[in-house]
Amino acid sequence: MRLKTIALLLIPLITASAALLAVVSLWGKILPNISIASIPVGSLSKQQAKSRLSSSLTPPSLITLVHSQQFEIPTDSINLTYNFQDSVDQAYKIGRSANLISDTLTIISLLTKPQNLPVTLDYDHTALTNHMATIRTQVAVEPVHPKINLINGEVQIINGKNGQDINTNSLIQQIQYNLSNAINNPITIQTTPVKALLTDTEIETLSSNATALLEKSITLKFENETFELDEEDLTSLLNLSSPNLFTDHDKLNSLAQTYAEKLDREPQNPTFVFEDGIVKEFAPSTNGVKVNISKLTTDLANSISFLINTNETTATIQIPAEIIESDLTTQEVNNMGIRELIGVGTSKFRGSIPSRIYNINLAASRLNGQLIAPNETFSFNNALGDVSKFTGYKEAYVIKDGKTILGDGGGVCQVSTTIFRAALNAGLPIVERRSHSYRVGYYEQDSGPGLDATVYAPTTDLKFKNDTPAHILIQAKADTKNLTLTFELYGTKDGRTSQITKPTVTSQTPPPEDLYIDDPTLPTGQVKQIEYKAWGAKTNFDYTVTRDGEIIYEKTFYSNYNPWGAVFLRGTAPVQ
Repeated sequence: MRLKTIALLLIPLITASAALLAVVSLWGKILPNISIASIPVGSLSKQQAKSRLSSSLTPPSLITLVHSQQFEIPTDSINLTYNFQDSVDQAYKIGRSANLISDTLTIISLLTKPQNLPVTLDYDHTALTNHMATIRTQVAVEPVHPKINLINGEVQIINGKNGQDINTNSLIQQIQYNLSNAINNPITIQTTPVKALLTDTEIETLSSNATALLEKSITLKFENETFELDEEDLTSLLNLSSPNLFTDHDKLNSLAQTYAEKLDREPQNPTFVFEDGIVKEFAPSTNGVKVNISKLTTDLANSISFLINTNETTATIQIPAEIIESDLTTQEVNNMGIRELIGVGTSKFRGSIPSRIYNINLAASRLNGQLIAPNETFSFNNALGDVSKFTGYKEAYVIKDGKTILGDGGGVCQVSTTIFRAALNAGLPIVERRSHSYRVGYYEQDSGPGLDATVYAPTTDLKFKNDTPAHILIQAKADTKNLTLTFELYGTKDGRTSQITKPTVTSQTPPPEDLYIDDPTLPTGQVKQIEYKAWGAKTNFDYTVTRDGEIIYEKTFYSNYNPWGAVFLRGTAPVQ
């Protein structure tokens, strides 16, 4: 009995030893009874196996798919190749997992059960997917869905027709299987039916549901907004594929999203002004709104079901929405450390046309009263928002692609330039700034060249960081009489001092010839200059911020201006 027990214990040990011996004797070679795409590679080195595969396997020139017709996909159109190196690497790993028990069982299994591995494929997955999409358009048959018509107060149901479709992912998997196993047989495209044809019972149910909604309506309310769904709207929301479910969830969800797009709004913090040493509110906050789309979808479904199953003719839904309160109150702002003026920036815009003056005033007013939190990076584009005729801006002349043209929001760069100067004066780190391509006369009416900042969402922005210990309040003043723009930044001084060197101008180039532009808003014969000759130049200035005698921030700003000619508006409007 003891000998039998010992024998039973020795068998696994002997087997494991034999397996280990087999691995050692085949070191550097693939284990026996292993094939790749039915090509034997067992007992071969990696290089020998790779050579055998490359001489025995060649990717087919065509992938053939068959349905009611034959489709052929050239494999060079998907850049198909066999990756023999990866294939033999995978084969070599079999029985070499470093787990003695697992490797032993694998080696024993190979004695009676050979393994055949697929060859690794490399191909353009997007190109194959595009081929499948093209084939699908020729094989698939779009279903014709039932339709509800309301004619003279009666319901007419037009039945649908079933369609058919192919499972693209399944077909691609079949193609991959055939290619990786060197199977060149045509592949049959399997189709699945797409149900749209209703049974007589389903038509009767759909007709009953639609008839129950005749002369009925749903009213949706939120704040001062009211929306009405009449009988045509309601019947269009019925489920045409499963009438027993009453309504179509996807249609209801889409409708709920439409209401959300109309009603959703972000909360707006109050805007402020610094007066008499304290911050005062001059525009109150407004709460935000977020429509609960899921609940509104459910409410719509329940209301339609209610109207179908009762004699009631109307239902009312209070649109469910979350009210999002603004983050700040005036009292909270007065606890944010906004105590004093920390920086000022100014610019002049004499010679601006009325629409440019209007845009400067509008953009400045939208930044006026905004707050910048400690450690927040201020983005001019984000703070200002969309600049277009839809947000109130007028057309004014802008420089674009080397030309002066009318564009929405002309003059906004006057605002970005001025707040850039305020940030410099306050000693704030400038994160992002780009100069104009050309010297603009407005920005040199009270400054040397190089102290401008252009913006053009979403590619060009002005950004600076509030690295002070308190919030910063922006206060903007556009003097449209004296044509002067001022930005004041209020916060808490921390002892820093800002120094800006006088801009150095180099590599000047002369301006081109004068440019005249026809302007239908000016009477014929009247000429008005809107741009002044400016030499091209390269400029730079140094910006240094110190505190307690130590430099805490320094940067050199470079500008490269192309030469720019004088621009005149030439009136073309009839003389009254």
